[in-house]
Amino acid sequence: MEDYIIEMLNITKEFPGIVANDNITLRLKRGEIHALLGENGAGKSTLMSVLFGLYQAEKGEIRKNGQTVNIKNPNDANALGIGMVHQHFKLVENFTVLENIILGVEPCKFGFLQKKKAREKVMELSEQYGLKVNPDDVIEKITVGMQQRVEILKMLFRDNEILIFDEPTAVLTPQEIDELMDIMRGFAKEGKSILFITHKLNEIMAVADRCTVLWKGKCIGTVNIKDTTKEELSRMMVGRDVNFSVDKEEAKPGDVVLSVRNLTVPSRTHKKNAVNNVSFDVRAGEIVCIAGIDGNGQTELVSAITGLEKASGGTITLCGKDITKANIRTRSKTGMSHIPEDRQKHGLILDYTLEQNLVLQRYWEPEFQNHGFIKREPIRAYADKLIGQYDVRSGQGPETIVRSMSGGNQQKAIIAREIDKKHELLVAVQPTRGLDVGAIEYIHKQIVADRDAGKGILLVSLELDEVMNVSDRILVMYEGEIVGELDPDKTDVQELGLYMSGAKRNLAKENEHAQ
Repeated sequence: MEDYIIEMLNITKEFPGIVANDNITLRLKRGEIHALLGENGAGKSTLMSVLFGLYQAEKGEIRKNGQTVNIKNPNDANALGIGMVHQHFKLVENFTVLENIILGVEPCKFGFLQKKKAREKVMELSEQYGLKVNPDDVIEKITVGMQQRVEILKMLFRDNEILIFDEPTAVLTPQEIDELMDIMRGFAKEGKSILFITHKLNEIMAVADRCTVLWKGKCIGTVNIKDTTKEELSRMMVGRDVNFSVDKEEAKPGDVVLSVRNLTVPSRTHKKNAVNNVSFDVRAGEIVCIAGIDGNGQTELVSAITGLEKASGGTITLCGKDITKANIRTRSKTGMSHIPEDRQKHGLILDYTLEQNLVLQRYWEPEFQNHGFIKREPIRAYADKLIGQYDVRSGQGPETIVRSMSGGNQQKAIIAREIDKKHELLVAVQPTRGLDVGAIEYIHKQIVADRDAGKGILLVSLELDEVMNVSDRILVMYEGEIVGELDPDKTDVQELGLYMSGAKRNLAKENEHAQ
């Protein structure tokens, strides 16, 4: 008899127009790392939300240590030792790290908050697991990787023994991913049991003991990682062979589409500039990739180019027009498309429908409005076209409220909208974040096709595979400056890493300083 700590038996969960989980059985062994793999919208997050008490299943039962349990809400889950790190973090942005960790389980004595005791426990846990945090930092001022550490410490503070990670690496740098993998291995050695939702096959092969594959709400099967391959897992997941390399011909760069000169952007968190005197061009028909470890000014650079932040110096020219001080709609009309870093904050209006979100950048065009009145039928037809073309999965089609869609399908909706609208420059920040291998393959093809149609692409990515495979030129950012320009065909990941860490700079840069 296997030692299962959690059994989810014949779980069925339905939403309007969709069966998210269709009679799924999942068993978690004590002390194992169990991966949950599937395409965007396959039902992975829904299944884990049922286990964590966020949703109630219509059918099926959950057992812990062989005993049937009733999990009505996350408090019930916590009482059973089940914790969850969500794909989109559940943190209060204007609270400190410590306040977020103890929220809901505040240690009190005679009605007074015992913060000192809580702080000691948090510092002990962060030391023990190598999750270095400053308990007094405010959440909105720290990096996404640090925010994730706070979510993990929340679980540990509650003494959870079953840890659910929902897409934990989607927002992390390669270095942070390695650290997280080590932390997960440490948890498993201690006897904690981990359920790990991911699309990234390399990570599953590296840390998981077993993997359960879901497809369109159904369970395809569970396999031992040591007995399978990456290719086999991808076949189970998308039902076909997936091409892991990007097929593209040599770039044929044309005229300059985007010209950035001596751009300086102040930092929101410290006195130094986040972007310091940066200059580069993007030409029609080429993919220029900005690579770098997260937090080296890429976010602020893109925010200044797209109009989300003001530059304090320098100029930005798009299609020959100075847009340094232009508003976002002017930039859009001048020929800029933007796939933003944070899809929920800057890419979508979550309580609008899918069709409304798909025309956000175009609803004022004659095709979609007449004397200020929206033309609903053309919008519906346009939305149906993009939904089909980009395989955006949603329970009620164009009428689905975007908030209810999976993160990967939200991302596909943004990509569909931005690539389909008229543009000369596509600014794509982490375009494949949170997407499955099949969707990544499709999006890379679309980006290359956009390049081949004569558009300029500015790609910002933390995924080294994506940087090496998709780009025609690589610009490396370190501490707010461009420290290297590399040809992906003449470099490797090791050299790229040296530039990213600041250990190496282009000789041209050094000579410039020497003069």
